[in-house]
Amino acid sequence: MFDIKEELKKLPDKPGVYIMKDENENIIYVGKAKILKNRVRQYFQDSANHSPKVVSMVKKIKSFEYIVTGNEVEALILENNLIKKYSPKYNIMLKDDKTYPYIKLTVNEMFPRIYITRKHLKDKAKYFGPYTNSGAIKETLDIILKIWPLRRCLKKFPGDFKKERPCLNFHIGQCLAPCQNNISEKEYNKMIDEIIDFINGKHKEIVENLNKEMNIASEKLEFEKAAELRDKILSIKKLRERQVIENMSMEDRDVIAFARAGAETLVQVFFIRAGKMTGREHFLLNNTDGITRNELITDFVKRFYGGASFIPKELILQEKLCDEEDILKWLSFVKGQKVTVICPKKGEKFKLVELASKNAVITLEQFGEEMQREKRRTFGALNEIKKALNIDFELNRIESYDISNTQGVDSVGSMVVFEYGKPKRSDYRKFKIKTVFGADDYASMEEVITRRFLRYLKENEENDLNGKFDKLPDMIFLDGGKGQINVVLEALLKLNLDVPVCGMVKDDKHRTRGLIYNNKEILFNTNSEGFKLITRIQDEVHRFAIEYHRKLRGKIQVKSILEDIKGIGENRRKALLRHFGSIDNIRRATVDELKEIDTMNEMAAKSVFNFFNSSR
Repeated sequence: MFDIKEELKKLPDKPGVYIMKDENENIIYVGKAKILKNRVRQYFQDSANHSPKVVSMVKKIKSFEYIVTGNEVEALILENNLIKKYSPKYNIMLKDDKTYPYIKLTVNEMFPRIYITRKHLKDKAKYFGPYTNSGAIKETLDIILKIWPLRRCLKKFPGDFKKERPCLNFHIGQCLAPCQNNISEKEYNKMIDEIIDFINGKHKEIVENLNKEMNIASEKLEFEKAAELRDKILSIKKLRERQVIENMSMEDRDVIAFARAGAETLVQVFFIRAGKMTGREHFLLNNTDGITRNELITDFVKRFYGGASFIPKELILQEKLCDEEDILKWLSFVKGQKVTVICPKKGEKFKLVELASKNAVITLEQFGEEMQREKRRTFGALNEIKKALNIDFELNRIESYDISNTQGVDSVGSMVVFEYGKPKRSDYRKFKIKTVFGADDYASMEEVITRRFLRYLKENEENDLNGKFDKLPDMIFLDGGKGQINVVLEALLKLNLDVPVCGMVKDDKHRTRGLIYNNKEILFNTNSEGFKLITRIQDEVHRFAIEYHRKLRGKIQVKSILEDIKGIGENRRKALLRHFGSIDNIRRATVDELKEIDTMNEMAAKSVFNFFNSSR
């Protein structure tokens, strides 16, 4: 039995990460410490300084463990990874799970390409962003490709010169075909320099040049070309946006401020790139009651930049960071160059913080009612489901599974994830059924569950913090009844895993009816938020399965069991399906009924009949 008092005596006076657990061994909090012995002991000392959140957490701590690290920066990195992996209840979590788009210019290769990406890699390419408006970034890219016809292919130069004929883009005037040596590298790179200037907001010279070209085309009576140039100029003018920031340096920086209302906190981030504001975003934080302003901004910075693909050179913050020296070392380590943090009290940068703070207040007021509605739709719905199922554990992560096939072939499985009552699409997974032939949904479900949770066991054994299946759900929701539930429970038992499972059942009209849990059907009020959430989960897992199945069918010809019958070619297969409507009807047909089809002679009819008859 774990004795907390005895374990506290064993704590080392070294930096590291501590992990608090409840009576069910669930991780409820992860923290880092300069000196583990001092930090962990503080939780268990009687103190009026403890916030209500800490008091509530300590009551639930039944055990803890710790990991010693070489220094505080290592502790910070490990803390961040563990929080992302386990989503502990008492840690501040960002409810926004977005990755932001960038414009990528591949200056690290011959004849660079330009495209939109959500990954910021250290590959010597040029990245512009992040942008929060995906529509605006697509419009920008469209204009760039209209004005500068860069290549869009994936050819590698110089190896791929003149290997193939130029593609369609060359013939329609959207590429200059560098693959055919139609343009020199020097001329091509001149276009790249112009594009960089354009993205950085230097539009004036580009518009002037286009105006000159348009006037020359008009004088030569090339009105079609002149109209095309005119449209390009209008597009650039339309794209221009007023900038909040003027006369600032060209450094990349983020401005972070927040507003609080009761237990709700909204953090506003302004993204400034090359002296221009490229966008802004707000984030809702949970578990912030009783937390100081410095702790709040510190936790946000750790959570946000722990998962960010880009870190700017400077952070302008509303409040000072706790453990600022350690966090700066960590940010600089992740970025690969020095990162600075300032908390201005006057001047232009202070005005930026004030602007971000005002926006946070306005957004919090604007979305206050919406936030309450969202809370009812998510946490309220989850609480209703918990009460109906009579369970005492949280439903922070729900995984749902479904099987889809066409006439018993090309079966696929889908897995969707709902975290805190909302879909988490980055964790959705697809499974192409490999070991089951025919329409056996039970066996297909067993394969999907086995594959998914074997991956979980493997990733945890290898301590893969970036694994795709590294989390266990709090509960599995199946699109099915008792049969499906038993199959899944047996598969989990073989893997020595204990995950609660319930089924989402439908009525005769294929509409959501309720849940089956512990062999008991539980009905809900159809107007309740709990019922609506169950319906959303069931519709989403079914949609995802059907979508994947249709995608596969579009890529490959659907295999039919009729292909295995000797003497039955494509025309006869089509005729059989047209006439009988399904494989089951063909299976039940007599030789005489099969011969009624024009394309079928007696030999072919007997071949079909004998195939299904022997199969029985």
